[in-house]
Amino acid sequence: MAKGTCAGSRYSRVPEGDEPASGDDPPAQPGRDRPRDKPKRPRDPSLPPRITRGGDKRGRKRQSLSAGRQLKGMQSERAPDYLVIGQIVCDIQPDGSGVLGGTALYSALTAARLGARVGVLTRGRYGERIDGVDVPSLEPFSDQLTIITQGADTPTFFVNEYTGSRRTQTIRSWAGAIDLRGLPPHWANAKVIHLGPVAREIDPHQALSLAPDFLGITPQGWMREWPMERGGRVHHVPLRLPAELLGRTDTIVVSDEEIAQARTTVEWVGARRIGVVTLGPNGCNLLYAGHRAELPGYPVKTADLTGAGDVFAAAFFIKAADPTVSPVTAGRYANLVAALSLRGIGPDAIPPIEEIEERFAAWDPRGTLRR
Repeated sequence: MAKGTCAGSRYSRVPEGDEPASGDDPPAQPGRDRPRDKPKRPRDPSLPPRITRGGDKRGRKRQSLSAGRQLKGMQSERAPDYLVIGQIVCDIQPDGSGVLGGTALYSALTAARLGARVGVLTRGRYGERIDGVDVPSLEPFSDQLTIITQGADTPTFFVNEYTGSRRTQTIRSWAGAIDLRGLPPHWANAKVIHLGPVAREIDPHQALSLAPDFLGITPQGWMREWPMERGGRVHHVPLRLPAELLGRTDTIVVSDEEIAQARTTVEWVGARRIGVVTLGPNGCNLLYAGHRAELPGYPVKTADLTGAGDVFAAAFFIKAADPTVSPVTAGRYANLVAALSLRGIGPDAIPPIEEIEERFAAWDPRGTLRR
């Protein structure tokens, strides 16, 4: 069972993934001896935690709380409205400094700005000087996010080099895989769960243990390969995910640079639920239940494109999880939120919800729909 630290909470240990307690056994019948308890076989620790709703696997009710049985640690906290799983990475800048980034950070902060109670499951090492780089701490985000950090020797270090509009990525070091068994069991039932891998850190088969109301995926990290042991240049490969996971997916979001590697998957999900291709400042293409929509971007003066796709995904997932909101409305809303985040640099550029709602109410884009 993975252990770690939790930023934004007073608890420093991740609780074990025990299954929910069952109710009391019925009293023995008069005149009968109760059968002897059979010795229990130990559960294979490699299996993901059992997640149940409303009782244990036999349908019995959970025990009520009492003075003798109280929830402890993170079990006493409510499940997040929005849970994002993925590595918070450290991007090495041209001057050698380190800046935190990654889908897990940008999407989580966006969801928090939109009013959600947000949890993050990540892996890495932060707030120290590592391999000559001062890695920032996660502590500044503790008032907005509850972060469970699984320990590692290093964060995942990215180096991004640009030649014109072409980007070359190198992964200098890798923090390792995230163990989903490290989730508090009730977090696995969050309203929205966002799988946001950036460097193959999530096992898609482990994700089958999750039971959200809405499952969103930004799969870029499953399309990246590099020499893991020594680090090196990133190459892109076709997206391949288990059919069972895709069958549970409500929305998948990729960029126009990624669609060539993910087209079959996006169209498969979009034929049943929702598939989205983001187009940077130009908006997005939407595929929902077999219908298509081309939605224009919101016009702003762009200062930095970093994280815009992650901001879009969080805004889209939150809106699309509401059954009263159409996919087209969710897409327009996400276009607006992402565009407003482009006016500045870094996560602080994500606008407050008051500005978002005011601008969205006043915006009347002329989108082109085709069936």
